[in-house]
Amino acid sequence: MSRTRRRKPSPGFARYGAPAAFLAGVTIAVLLVHSALNHSSSTTTATVATTTQAHGHTSTTSKKPKRKKSAKRFYTVESGDTYGTIASKVGISVDRLQSLNPGVSSNALRVGQKLRVG
Repeated sequence: MSRTRRRKPSPGFARYGAPAAFLAGVTIAVLLVHSALNHSSSTTTATVATTTQAHGHTSTTSKKPKRKKSAKRFYTVESGDTYGTIASKVGISVDRLQSLNPGVSSNALRVGQKLRVG
């Protein structure tokens, strides 16, 4: 009975590509978990990370995208509202409320009037 020796397969994707694919998958999973933990209702920022592996060395680069301006927010004046009560309801200062509404007199607020608050 003759025995033949089995040849070892040449190193290919399994040796070099699989570790890089694994690291890329871990990086994406970490980013998804990180963004879910740091999610806030007013501002969402994401960090884009790239992991590369070459000749046994791993390097990671990160950058933050530019921040978009917030959408304008408005408040509808209700009966009895003053600049002070509106500012406290929406969490801004009276000075900020006045600067966002330069043509509106604080003495002449009307029910149903829209004021910019953000």
